[in-house]
Amino acid sequence: MTAQVRFPRFFVTSPAPCPYLPGRNERKVFTELKGPHADSLNDALGRIGFRRSQTVAYRPSCLDCSACISVRVVADEFKASASQKRTLKANGDLIATVCRPWSTNEQFELLQRYLSERHPEGGMTTMDETDFADMVEHTPVTSYIIEYREPSADGVTPGRLVGACLTDKQCDGLSMIYSFYDPHHEERQGLGNYIILDHINRAREMGLSYVYLGYWVEGSPRMQYKVRYRPMEKLGRAGWERISGEDQDRLIADAVASPRSRDDAQTTGSKDGMPAITHS
Repeated sequence: MTAQVRFPRFFVTSPAPCPYLPGRNERKVFTELKGPHADSLNDALGRIGFRRSQTVAYRPSCLDCSACISVRVVADEFKASASQKRTLKANGDLIATVCRPWSTNEQFELLQRYLSERHPEGGMTTMDETDFADMVEHTPVTSYIIEYREPSADGVTPGRLVGACLTDKQCDGLSMIYSFYDPHHEERQGLGNYIILDHINRAREMGLSYVYLGYWVEGSPRMQYKVRYRPMEKLGRAGWERISGEDQDRLIADAVASPRSRDDAQTTGSKDGMPAITHS
């Protein structure tokens, strides 16, 4: 029996410069997640394109643009490509541990290294330890942080932390809220892709249908990695619809032809449209 959810109050942010498409403004609609039915509300909003940031669920609501499109991977039908199989094999020795949503200094230091390389001008670079703790710990829904560590020499003490992902468990899938990893690892490639692949396998093992990847923006190079996972569905006016194999072939070819540039990495804003966390 589905729990009753009280209809929430929604609010709209003021327009601000778009972090993905130069010369455009963004606007978001948002509501608060709280109370005993927060999980049910988050599930319902997630199915219509909302994302969570701490105790807030939000989605784009731009006046003259609809470029941000919610996408999700169909986990139980996913088939890894040749390159994805290589990524799985290369990082197959990593030890993934599901942890309660509690921040650590080790996670924060890894996040700082990630942001300094991948989003050096983004709003999240100003985060301190308290801001990071708020991001991880202030959750009214079923959440955890998955750590990815290398094996230790003695097999007892925790190995080197090379990746992490803040993840929500929804009724039909896993929602990847924010992932980060070591961008300077000398021996490992594709850590970000591996974290997504691990979530797809994890969802399948849990009997969940989807992995929610957030928003995809055609024309924004730093968002094109999301189209590499198939089959994929996108949220349109009529609901979720499968991206055809032909269309996804084209999108993947475009992504390969236009790799994420360093200049794009310096675009202001925060990853996946996540509201920037600022000091109070």
